[in-house]
Amino acid sequence: MKYGFSKTTDYTFEEAIQKVTDELKKEGFGVLTTIDVKDTLKKKLDVDFKKYTILGACNPPLAHQALQAEEELGLLLPCNVIVYEKENKTVVSVFDPMIMAHIIDNPNMKSVAEEVKNRLEKVLEAV
Repeated sequence: MKYGFSKTTDYTFEEAIQKVTDELKKEGFGVLTTIDVKDTLKKKLDVDFKKYTILGACNPPLAHQALQAEEELGLLLPCNVIVYEKENKTVVSVFDPMIMAHIIDNPNMKSVAEEVKNRLEKVLEAV
């Protein structure tokens, strides 16, 4: 099952995180959480891992709309965006919110998921 969209860039890892954060802001998203997977795995398991960051992005008006339609939706929020290194390039991937619309049997979720998807696709295109 395909559950996201990806793009490989020539940005450095750090540049990609900044660019994604800036582009998310343009689309009304803020980054609520930043998880440095490499650092976490080193601290918790003492293993080395590639640069890999999970950004938990949220667009408050759209999140509010979605939570009004489906209060249990918080289990699937925020929208995750990942940035990681692969073969001397940087990959940016975004979660496809239409997956939520398929999981949740609520017709009111489809339009919100489509709007979030459109905005996240714009972010990915701009990176």
